[in-house]
Amino acid sequence: MFTLSKVIGFAIILVFGSIGYNFLPQLFVYLLPQVTWVHSPFVSMVVGTIIGFLVSLLASKPVENALRKFQEYVATLSASYIMFGTAGAIAGLIVAWLVNLPIVAFNIPGISNVVPIILTAVTAYVGFEFASSRREEIRRIFMSRSEEKDENEVLDRKEGDNFNKYKILDTSVIIDGRILDVIQAGFIEGVFVVSYHVLKELQHIADSSDSLKRVRGRRGLDILNALQKADRVEVEIDENEVPEAEEVDMKLVVLAKMLDGVVVTNDYNLNKVAEFQNVQVLNINELANALKPVVIPGEMMRVLIVKEGTERSQGVAYLDDGTMIVVEEGKHHINEQKDVLVTSSLQTNAGRMIFAKLADEQRAINNY
Repeated sequence: MFTLSKVIGFAIILVFGSIGYNFLPQLFVYLLPQVTWVHSPFVSMVVGTIIGFLVSLLASKPVENALRKFQEYVATLSASYIMFGTAGAIAGLIVAWLVNLPIVAFNIPGISNVVPIILTAVTAYVGFEFASSRREEIRRIFMSRSEEKDENEVLDRKEGDNFNKYKILDTSVIIDGRILDVIQAGFIEGVFVVSYHVLKELQHIADSSDSLKRVRGRRGLDILNALQKADRVEVEIDENEVPEAEEVDMKLVVLAKMLDGVVVTNDYNLNKVAEFQNVQVLNINELANALKPVVIPGEMMRVLIVKEGTERSQGVAYLDDGTMIVVEEGKHHINEQKDVLVTSSLQTNAGRMIFAKLADEQRAINNY
């Protein structure tokens, strides 16, 4: 049975045998002019084959390991990235050939021999990078008018309306899970885009040795599967490599710019970065805060004080939705149900805080 290592070794032997047949006779004529029998191409081929066999014993395994690493790397690349990149490299080679024609024709010593090689390598690389990083834009250029119309029209809206078709989901909002309920309730519409890099990050978290991270990662994958199976919900996997950025968050921002989309997240830092890049953001935490019941100063409520606050004599309680309530003089009533009177509330991007005082103290002040 042929293995990759044996195939590599056989290829090395063939290469050295061919080199021996074509080049060693002239070398032997120069080195051993008296030994005429070694000047034969067939003898030289045998010599080359023997050398190739010895080289294959040493080089087969390292070459096999290098090929397997290259194969693993290629497997991580998307098909569209490779196809567009290859087409761009071919276009670069054609451009280099056209430019090199007059350079070679001038036959300038030192330039006509070196510059074409450098120019060919540079244009092929530039063509590959340009085509692979701009493949979505290139695809749109070659779309037919009917396809482009279908691409731009969402729910019978016309181009130019205040609507962004693509909603790019980040890792945090997928793991959080509330986005599934929001989408199914119909409060967000359009095409929900999941970047290939977000999938890789979710898979990495799901394979973590930390049990808590592993549970969160698997929850995120379950949410994605539920989204794909949901009725009237369109989910697309984007395979753009986005070489302009290294971090996943920045890749999402760049992707949102490329697709003219909206980033959906509950990450405070990503929210700020996207806003700085003039990319629209939908923050699930802000939506949740907006839907919390309005608390009016002077309103009475009954809460369980669970711990001390950061300031002297303060106690902390929580509503069912997680809203923090800071109770003045509540330190001495931990683990007690107390009536409190709302004095003020503070809304921040991180959430809402309510400040209150014990109702008993307020009554005492009023009676006094």
